[in-house]
Amino acid sequence: MRVSFLSTRLAAVALLFALAACGDSKNQAYVEKPVDDLYNKAMDALVDEDYTAAAKTFDEVESQHPYSVWATKSQLMQVYADYQNGKYDDAIIAADRFIQLHPGNRDVAYAYYLKAICYYMQIVDVGRDQKLTQLALKSLDDVVKRFPDSKYARDAKLKLDFTRDHLAGKEMEIGRYYLHQGQYLAAVNRFKRVIDEYQTTTHVPEALERIVECDLSLGLNNEAKENAAVLGYNYPGSRWYQDAYALLTGGSMPAAASEGWFSRFF
Repeated sequence: MRVSFLSTRLAAVALLFALAACGDSKNQAYVEKPVDDLYNKAMDALVDEDYTAAAKTFDEVESQHPYSVWATKSQLMQVYADYQNGKYDDAIIAADRFIQLHPGNRDVAYAYYLKAICYYMQIVDVGRDQKLTQLALKSLDDVVKRFPDSKYARDAKLKLDFTRDHLAGKEMEIGRYYLHQGQYLAAVNRFKRVIDEYQTTTHVPEALERIVECDLSLGLNNEAKENAAVLGYNYPGSRWYQDAYALLTGGSMPAAASEGWFSRFF
């Protein structure tokens, strides 16, 4: 009985020591550090490309010194660290938070830009869902419209061209599928969307030629000629114009026939 009592007391003492140790460990984890030490530590981690540690330490800056100017800087740098770490969803959430909290901050343009780039980096091939491509398009357009004279807008414009071309490519893929399935009206709608919404992309000549194919399959010969004429007028040297010519005439195009052929239609 005494042995059992002694064992119980020893266990209780051990538990108290364990709890005290846990308390000490917990207190040590949350010791407040000078803001400049924390911020410099986070920047050192960035330089060393330890982006996980950098993001965590920037978060500590804000947690321990929420009303300092370094807290605001750390919020934005955390976006950058998550972006570099490939944690695009976390970076987008952090960017949105920065934009909401500091809409008038001088660096807010960079937050919008990083958000757009995070979507842009997730663009997938045209065979897959293009939701992220649509979000990239919207976010890049936001940068251009909100900050037209910034260096971020210049880069966003270049990426917008690629993004639009990518979305047009997706429409073309769907249109070709409908065409091969004999669903000509559905195909025409897709090709017209490329022409109307993505007229600056490289896919427009093919879209016009595909519409000619659909028109001929539907027995709309006059419409086919008109669309081929538009193709010839705007893209006289393209292979798609040559294909449209062959479809309508049954032969290959003479070397200098494009202008004369267009004139005969109108």
